[in-house]
Amino acid sequence: MNKSKTTPPISDLLRRTIKDSGVPLLVLERETGVQRASIRRFVNGEQFLRLDMADALAAYFDLELTARKAK
Repeated sequence: MNKSKTTPPISDLLRRTIKDSGVPLLVLERETGVQRASIRRFVNGEQFLRLDMADALAAYFDLELTARKAK
């Protein structure tokens, strides 16, 4: 598997999207079902999210994972 040094990890993109959105954690919890405490700890870099939680948050922010085209 070829990792690009210029592309941040998916978790960094999700973390930055949550921070930059300004959406209150209470709203994110209500809309996604992911507990505020889990989101807060994730955003603060204290824990990772389970895939189902990350999926719910990514869907809320309309983020999707796509494959890169081979060079």
